Amino acid sequence: MNTQPVILETRKIVKQFPKVLANSDVSIQLHQGEILALLGENGAGKSTLMNILYGLYQPSSGEIYLHGKAVNFRSPREAIENGLGMVHQHFMLVENLTVTENIILGSEPGRGLTIDYAAARRQVKELSERYSLKVNPDSRIEDLSVGLQQRVEILKALYRKASVLILDEPTAVLTPQEVEGFFTVARRLRDDGVSIIIITHKLEEVKAISDRVYILRRGKVAGMRETSTVSKEELATLMVGREVVLTVHRTPHQRGQKPVFELKNLSVQGERGGEALRDVSLSVHPGEVLGIAGVDGNGQTELAEAIMGLRSVAAGKIIHKGELVTGLNTKKRIHRGIGCVPSDRHRHGLVLPMTISENIAMGLHRDKPNARFFSLDYPAMNSSANALIKRFDIRAPGPLTAAEQLSGGNQQKVILAREISRKPSFLLVNQPTRGLDVGAIEYIHSEILRMRDADAGVLLISLELEEIFSLADRILVLYEGQIVKELKPENSSEKEVGLYMMGGGP
Repeated sequence: MNTQPVILETRKIVKQFPKVLANSDVSIQLHQGEILALLGENGAGKSTLMNILYGLYQPSSGEIYLHGKAVNFRSPREAIENGLGMVHQHFMLVENLTVTENIILGSEPGRGLTIDYAAARRQVKELSERYSLKVNPDSRIEDLSVGLQQRVEILKALYRKASVLILDEPTAVLTPQEVEGFFTVARRLRDDGVSIIIITHKLEEVKAISDRVYILRRGKVAGMRETSTVSKEELATLMVGREVVLTVHRTPHQRGQKPVFELKNLSVQGERGGEALRDVSLSVHPGEVLGIAGVDGNGQTELAEAIMGLRSVAAGKIIHKGELVTGLNTKKRIHRGIGCVPSDRHRHGLVLPMTISENIAMGLHRDKPNARFFSLDYPAMNSSANALIKRFDIRAPGPLTAAEQLSGGNQQKVILAREISRKPSFLLVNQPTRGLDVGAIEYIHSEILRMRDADAGVLLISLELEEIFSLADRILVLYEGQIVKELKPENSSEKEVGLYMMGGGP
């Protein structure tokens, strides 16, 4: 039991949006010098609560106490001035400025219009050394890895004398080595008296780093536990409200001899010129999941777009079932049996104002049973969508529900239902469980393996190494637009893959 004084407390916080009750009577306590995890599924109200603490939202009712005094921050600036710092999942850094310039931005030392850059640089260097946040104060942000950029964000908060640090999904884009480095930094900060709240949906992360954990479900506190006394299974049950199978059972499956999908010496240009992919060759066989591991920004987006005909190919070949498809448009690739679960379900997976029925028909809306003569056959579309809603356990009133009214997990199920129901011979699955809770992840993983066991070839692109190791029969590591290593999950480890992801090796 923590005997340190309570530094931050919420009492019966309620946040009501026009159509959503995001937080309902949420009361939590953060002690001096502890790491507190805030765990919950997507949409549970974690980020809303932290945004209230940070002054981005105002609570509908309830109270916040800092050092025993009632506070009501009207803006992040007020929160910062009172010792609260927040590192968002998507970093708030200016890429063409240096580390020092980013850290002091808005709080520049000096007199009048003159900035004392030398003094600022010294302060940044001292902070960096004190907390072992090793980063060159003169480096430009655009030249730093994601892990180093995260350190800059933490330094930025510490420079503003934060005594409470809120970290939103801090390991989402880090390699295993960078995660270990982050844990070391977090513990050092805790030991130095900084109190930390970590927002996460990762059970392993909670067990590895936190002292206590609050679990949020549907906007309410479902429980609080001392981390050392709770199991991952109990945490998952509290999150979802039912027992969850955490281990993926990937049974052996005989893959087909001939590849169903191939890339041969593929090169693709990036948005800003230069090669985003260089001489990439791979093959996916029927009945296997081929995993692509890599730090975000190493060519995954360009690879997925090239495969689906959304980005031009500079050189090389794309082959499906033995036939060249490099020059085919997206529609023709879909009709050939190439399916895709895109990384951004809102931008590329669904038309949010449209109904479930319309989204499921999309792409094949001119074909039977979706069309009759020259118009959409809505009764047939709705009947087909109804069957898929039941089969894929989509939590919705019916096929006429707009996609925008569904939770993230159910939106992803709509996309899976559409793609899997078409029985593709090759399926590209890109970041399939990003931002989803353990219950939705459990279901989506089982569907991916069901596709593989039905002899489809699956190419899985994921930033989650645990997901890659759970589902993939083979792993390819993508680094700076090139395949640098092929590995078998059973003969490798996340640490080994992480080294190749950073351009190294054992």
